Amino acid sequence: MGMNFTVQESSAICGLLAESTSDIIIKSDLAGTIVSASPGLERMGFRQPDIRVGMRLFDIVAPEAREDVAHAYDGALAGADSGGWIEFPAITNDDRQRWFEIQMRALKHDDGQPYGAISIMRSIDERRNLEQQLFAATYTDPLTKLTNRAAFVSMLEHMVDKDMDGCLALFSIDFFRTINMQYGQSTGDEVLVVFADLLREMLRSDDLISRIGSERFAVLLPRTKPDEAEAICSRVINTLADLRQSVGESRFAITASASVARIGVSLDSTIERAEMALFVAKTKGRNRLEMEKALQKVRH
Repeated sequence: MGMNFTVQESSAICGLLAESTSDIIIKSDLAGTIVSASPGLERMGFRQPDIRVGMRLFDIVAPEAREDVAHAYDGALAGADSGGWIEFPAITNDDRQRWFEIQMRALKHDDGQPYGAISIMRSIDERRNLEQQLFAATYTDPLTKLTNRAAFVSMLEHMVDKDMDGCLALFSIDFFRTINMQYGQSTGDEVLVVFADLLREMLRSDDLISRIGSERFAVLLPRTKPDEAEAICSRVINTLADLRQSVGESRFAITASASVARIGVSLDSTIERAEMALFVAKTKGRNRLEMEKALQKVRH
């Protein structure tokens, strides 16, 4: 059996929904000025708009997202079909950045001409946080908190595709299996964390550090010439060798072997050349840095 409501009854129902829902309902004019808003606007941390001041819908949107929201608003006024939800950051009254999504639809006179829009806005902070946690879990090494091999491959592939100048450095902790066997895996894990922290401390903010294997680390050095990369990575190797680290109940020297190859030709070629140079470093006695030998053959 269907339900029929008078105009007054429909208005009362809309009022109940607006007051009880966590969604924010906003009515605005052609210029985007807020005419009225549901109490949810204040509950989400925004001040209730003063009609005398003429607060606009776009005023609650963070500056970097205003153009996108304004474009969607113009589309709604022009009669475009609902394009789904638009995500945007907003700055609340307590200066916190929060994420919301909004959907807008035109309000029209009997002749079909728009006179404003009705918008529904809701918080997506929880969903965004979950997405960020999932991203971090997918691309972060849980032990060292560096990016993992999947993230490294993606970043290197991007640099190759964009023909970006730079170098790839590989590091491998020397005799890592022996450390695990002699001192135990927990000590081996501490060694990895110590080395990861050293890389963070000694490398530049633009350098991208990843743990790509058991005892292996990769560093992408954007806009860096081979001789510059050699100097940077040599300092890491020498500093590590000069330190006697306190790890677990032991205090012993940790050393690493390293290689540098220029980024170019292809992802596979770049990794292969760096791997070959790292093999040479280990063959020559470890605790050293080797540069790739065929720089002149690298297209860039």
